Amino acid sequence: MAADQSPLSDIPVRLSKAELRSMLRLVRLTYALSRQEQYRQLVLPQLPEVARFDPRHASLMMGYDFHLTDAGPRLIEVNTNAGGGYLAWLAQARLTKQPPDPLPHRLTRRLLHSFNQEWMAFAGTDRPLKTVAIVDEEPEKQPLYPEMQAFRTWLEGQGLAVQIAAPQDLQADADGVYCQGQPVDLIYNRHCYFFLETEPLAGVRAAYLAGSVCLSPNPFTYGLLADKRRMIIWSDEQVLTSLGVVGKDRDLLLEVVPPSRLLADCNPEQVWQQRKNLVFKPVTRFGSRGVLMGKSITRNRFGQQDPATTLVQDLVPAGLTEGEGGTFKTDLRLFVYRDRLLGLAARLYQGQVTNLRTEGGGFAPILLH
Repeated sequence: MAADQSPLSDIPVRLSKAELRSMLRLVRLTYALSRQEQYRQLVLPQLPEVARFDPRHASLMMGYDFHLTDAGPRLIEVNTNAGGGYLAWLAQARLTKQPPDPLPHRLTRRLLHSFNQEWMAFAGTDRPLKTVAIVDEEPEKQPLYPEMQAFRTWLEGQGLAVQIAAPQDLQADADGVYCQGQPVDLIYNRHCYFFLETEPLAGVRAAYLAGSVCLSPNPFTYGLLADKRRMIIWSDEQVLTSLGVVGKDRDLLLEVVPPSRLLADCNPEQVWQQRKNLVFKPVTRFGSRGVLMGKSITRNRFGQQDPATTLVQDLVPAGLTEGEGGTFKTDLRLFVYRDRLLGLAARLYQGQVTNLRTEGGGFAPILLH
């Protein structure tokens, strides 16, 4: 994003209450599945050790991303490090002429509840949450750094000591996590290495596995909900039935989740022939990183895809929004804690994948009707 380019758009996006209800039902159904023992027995063997560890709490600011079609919303992916909630509020405030408070009261009430719930579930005591570290890779260089600053300001207003830090700024091992010499109770994790597999995150990983820090979001929730292989389960009628998901609940999942499968489970030649109606996604990378549109993939690039880690998914084109500056592709994000809605975001962009570089695009206000 250019330094002088706003991440906000003034072009409103229309969303019907019926579409929102379908999206919320999807959130609640997948969350309920993630709590089911049979579902966990199916999923956990596929995951690395760190993602099989159950920290006994959930994940802050989950994001469910959708495209809107004429037939209703379609799930594109689930994120455990979803950003943009603050920018979504700013976009909405510009539409409704509200004053640009750091964060709105209604959102802060829900957010505060989620932070307190995370801490209580982790600590198991009445000792209040005191210190928070907001952690990302080189946070000052992230496009959403202003959002981290807004979170810090808000949390400090709740009486907490808060630092924004890169993993290298932490002193962490199995005994705990410290930042600038101060013990850290909770890490609000915005980092995109979901399994904590890099060297700078080794100390955080050790503290997490030892139960010495509340890490939220965490690898366990990522493995249950945001690993793209979960969409294979959610779009498979037989598997859903075996998990006890039947009737209207099963119908909703099969309708909203695009058919998804691993490349390893497909006939490569058939996939190649059908590629223009498909999209290829790495199963454990975030956002649009590594995503390949079937209509533009070369035969050589197709042959380089790892069958075991490539999701083949029916293509759901982004919805379109008309506005000053042309036609914009549109996606919608639900921010949730567990199965409760925290907020909504719409993003407008041009190009193959979601971005904040499109003039006139960015986070946009939503008109609910």
